[in-house]
Amino acid sequence: MPPLAPWWLIVSAMIFAMLLGKHVYGGLGFNPFNPAMLGYAVLLVSFPKPMTRWLPAIGIDTPNLPQSLHAIFTGEWPASLTVDVLSGASPLAALKSGLSLRHTIDEIFAQPVFDTFLGDVAGHGWQWISLALLAGGIFMLMMRIIRWQIPVSMLLGLGICAWFMNLVDPGRHAGVVFHLFSGATLLGAFFIATDPVTAATSARGRLVYGTGIGALTYVIRDFGNYHDGLAFAVLLMNLAVPLIDKFTIPRIYGEPT
Repeated sequence: MPPLAPWWLIVSAMIFAMLLGKHVYGGLGFNPFNPAMLGYAVLLVSFPKPMTRWLPAIGIDTPNLPQSLHAIFTGEWPASLTVDVLSGASPLAALKSGLSLRHTIDEIFAQPVFDTFLGDVAGHGWQWISLALLAGGIFMLMMRIIRWQIPVSMLLGLGICAWFMNLVDPGRHAGVVFHLFSGATLLGAFFIATDPVTAATSARGRLVYGTGIGALTYVIRDFGNYHDGLAFAVLLMNLAVPLIDKFTIPRIYGEPT
């Protein structure tokens, strides 16, 4: 969610996630879809303007806590700051906008506005958040809170797609590092896709599930209308979980074929 999203948008996301994403199916442990991704996807489709308005990491006066709360609860940008209105884009959205204008990847990153906000890897601020998410994910793996199959296969699925398309046409398709550190990639790999209720059950199934999320995320990012696509990729693979489980769960020893 954008950090200055209005309060009613956050409350709506909670209502959609809890009621339509979980309790309508019977509550905890019975929901077929990831509740957080369902709530996010509903808001992204229904309210695209406030859901795609991001704070640039540098270049504007940074709002403090009272100013941020003022913007969240009143919908107005604080008059004490030197800007009159805030309208930013995420690095993925900025890149997609530049490509729609027929610019190449190198031309986009060479433009002053993109160079200022996108940085060297995946956006000032965004890349550091991604590194923190990666550290948290590695910690959860070490503590055996999550298993490795889904994060590794998802990152490989996304990375291989990005590598291949960048190899085919580097002027139109961003590289592997940009995709891995942009948007919700690492958040999804370690903290969203690993939800045990909505993910595949077996080890082989988790590999298929994670790979599908990574590949679909890239397809939606590169060829779809939404600049990220992780939420839709997770929901689509949630639909495929029963089929994945059917073909990947090992038979009980002695059970007839």
